[in-house]
Amino acid sequence: MTATFNAHCRTACLFLLTVSLLLSLSACSDTEREQTIVIRFPHVTAPATPKGQAAERFRQRVAERFGDRVKVEVFPSGQLMNDDDSLDALAFGEIQMIAVSLSKFDRLTQVFQVFDLPFLFPDIEAVEAFQHGPTGQEMLAVLEDRGFLGLAYWHNGMKQFGAPRPLLQPGDAAGLNFRIQESDVLQAQMQAIGGIPQKMALAEVYQALQTGAIDAQENTWSNMFSQKFYEVQAAITETNHGYLGYLLAVNPTFWNGLPGEIRDELELILEQVTQEVNEESEQINQRARGLVEDSGRTEIITPGEQDLQTWRTAMQPVWAQFEPGIGPHIVQAARQAATSKTQDP
Repeated sequence: MTATFNAHCRTACLFLLTVSLLLSLSACSDTEREQTIVIRFPHVTAPATPKGQAAERFRQRVAERFGDRVKVEVFPSGQLMNDDDSLDALAFGEIQMIAVSLSKFDRLTQVFQVFDLPFLFPDIEAVEAFQHGPTGQEMLAVLEDRGFLGLAYWHNGMKQFGAPRPLLQPGDAAGLNFRIQESDVLQAQMQAIGGIPQKMALAEVYQALQTGAIDAQENTWSNMFSQKFYEVQAAITETNHGYLGYLLAVNPTFWNGLPGEIRDELELILEQVTQEVNEESEQINQRARGLVEDSGRTEIITPGEQDLQTWRTAMQPVWAQFEPGIGPHIVQAARQAATSKTQDP
């Protein structure tokens, strides 16, 4: 009887231990499920720019949809790190999301150099047509094995030239020190018009212009206004010669490791925000242009078609130099998208 009693005790103890273990595992699972998913998202532009507004809108939409379950932490204006550091941080999983200028990926792949080719895209609509086409969509994943999964393209806008004197013809740029992004294409572009290119972070440009360390720069209206470049540039030539846009990218290990239903919702929110802000980017830039003009601090020059053709001719050799590395099929797809939009009624 004693043996039977002891056996019953052991059975009861094992049952209680099993129940206790299951409850403990269940509690751990509940704790894990309740942990907040944090998406750290640094960028270098001001909150009023198209990228700044897109990032903030994404943060707000995620908070509305998920509450404390998913939190997007946005760090604008280089508060957390610069673009170069953010590329390394994303690849190593230290942050989860970036929206870095397409020019910055120059050091990782040549395919995105297509966006820097001068006078390739006549306007944002042509850029949009290429990015939504099969070639543009395929390019989003070209760096996944390097730690960058592209989810979308975000527009800033078309670029203009700012300088200490009016740039009416390409020859007027001769001898000027131009700030450029870290892009070999942009370096060749400035050399083609006789300028001296100097790669420099956006946050350093205003002071460099103010002190005379550089003479000139190219940028969008929204960046020129938000960074106050117009205060230290005697003239801005409205050439629309290039495109400034961003690759919205995530760390693929982090992104693919999210619960499927959360990842699907985040991608839907990003799709909506991308469409909205890309549609508004031209309005944001035109509003900034108006504010620059109203300031009276700089002269805005709008070249005629004949003058623009002179600029195109001067920069055309850049295409021949970089097309082989980019891929002729990519350049051709971009040209077809630009041409089809130009010919639309």
